[in-house]
Amino acid sequence: MDRKTFLSYLGTGAAALAAASAGLGALEGKASAMSSTADHLFGFKTNKVSGYFEPIQPSNEDNLLLPKNFKYDVVAAFDDVINTAGEKFGQGADYNAFFPINGSSTRGLLVTNHEYTNIFLLGPIADGKMTADQIQKNLYYQGMSVIEVFRDENGTWKMDTFSKYARRINGFTKFELTGPAKGSSALGNATTATGTFANCSGGVTLWNTALSCEENFSETAAASKLPETHYGWVVEIDPFDQSYRKKHTALGRFNHENTAMGITADGRIVVYMGDDKKDACVYKFVSKGKYDKSKGRNNSALLEDGTLYVANLKTGKWLPVTIAEVKKVLSNEKYKNPYGISGTKEELLKKFQTQGDVVTFCHEAALLVGGTPTDRPEDIEISPFDNTVFISHTNNDTHGNIHGHITRIFETGNDLGSLEFDFEIFAVGGRQSGFSSPDNLAFDSNGNLWVVTDISSSSQNKGVFKTFMNNGLFVVPTGGKAKGTALQFASAPVESELTGPFFTPDEQTLFLSVQHPGENTTDLKNPTSTWPHRKGENMARCGVVAISGFKLGQ
Repeated sequence: MDRKTFLSYLGTGAAALAAASAGLGALEGKASAMSSTADHLFGFKTNKVSGYFEPIQPSNEDNLLLPKNFKYDVVAAFDDVINTAGEKFGQGADYNAFFPINGSSTRGLLVTNHEYTNIFLLGPIADGKMTADQIQKNLYYQGMSVIEVFRDENGTWKMDTFSKYARRINGFTKFELTGPAKGSSALGNATTATGTFANCSGGVTLWNTALSCEENFSETAAASKLPETHYGWVVEIDPFDQSYRKKHTALGRFNHENTAMGITADGRIVVYMGDDKKDACVYKFVSKGKYDKSKGRNNSALLEDGTLYVANLKTGKWLPVTIAEVKKVLSNEKYKNPYGISGTKEELLKKFQTQGDVVTFCHEAALLVGGTPTDRPEDIEISPFDNTVFISHTNNDTHGNIHGHITRIFETGNDLGSLEFDFEIFAVGGRQSGFSSPDNLAFDSNGNLWVVTDISSSSQNKGVFKTFMNNGLFVVPTGGKAKGTALQFASAPVESELTGPFFTPDEQTLFLSVQHPGENTTDLKNPTSTWPHRKGENMARCGVVAISGFKLGQ
């Protein structure tokens, strides 16, 4: 179970992986297409991670298991105090991004997303309706945390609670709206929005700010009696400047998973995004203006004006999601509702009047113009070695895709700004691979593919998922002694998933979130998990760990 060969089931991706086995790093890279996110996740232009370790077996143990000679430190867990103001680390820890202080790989700011809350914070919810106190807690503990972390003289990673930067961003924080939906009727003419929640994954911009993605926002918005259209956007913050907070409506409103930023051949910004639900689409935004490194954070304006596209996998084309295209489709005398669209033609014409309406009701607009419904597109990453785009389609049991797959897009002319592409199914989940339901993806500088899995807590260790046991982190070397095999690097605690992998610049530390351990607990006196097993406690806490033990390559 720990050393499964990919080449037997990669299908059209087999040749690509075989070629890459000679060393992905040797391929011509396109550094202009790399975002800061990819710099760290993929180890581009850094020292190399050796990639060699003794793989572990699948496990159903209530612990975070790592290979021999690796260790982890819990740097922050749910409800820990993060600063002198007494603010608390949120719940549902997900995406992480490390921002070095003065170029250091041992001290920096860690931005962590908080996706949702559970029984360990709220307690039981009577009749499915939260009390006023539970609503307040739910809003406070979602969002984002900015903390300062450092590695001490003993090699242990810790949180600096005296940091001047440490703070919470949550359901009570005010944001500036940008783009076509700002001030639109779809948003009640609002120019600002209060709060961010359901923060799943994210990304880092070329100008060193963090992007955070609002995913499953509907339930919290409804419970809190907040306007639903104010949520489901991509949020931008500056970890070093607490006054800088924006929601970029030009990037569309849907169940965002993450962002992957690159640059077109002619210097414009590209942002790839997935809509994490069944039968949802893959998107990319291309800015109107060009990136200018000398402008620093002012490049953020590029995210306010551009064109949003959706992928049509049948034709291999990126289709514009614009009011002009929506009206063109709806004006056709032979119009019929495509799959996933309800309502009459007249109702749709009334709904879509402006580009603000299009980006606000993006899922419907994308299907109208011809976007291809897919199987929960979660993490998207741009390869630093060849500009191909990797997409985790986690699963879709409605169509029998139980274990998910990884799609690889080849943009025409190797240009991220191209409006035509080809693709392959690079890898598939299942017994033959040893993992199910791929989620976050990353490459290190040795060309190893890192895959985190997302089997739902209700399915773990049951039925066709029993073989995989708990969720895990897997590494697929593309060179060296173990090339072409899937090696399990980590096993998650009970009823949790591992999320938000992010390397320090020197690749000696990997930050990783342990999300929702013990998620199915119904009786707080008998939790299904007690990770991280703090002395005197009988509860589970999600949190972020710093994994060390990596040996630098040559």
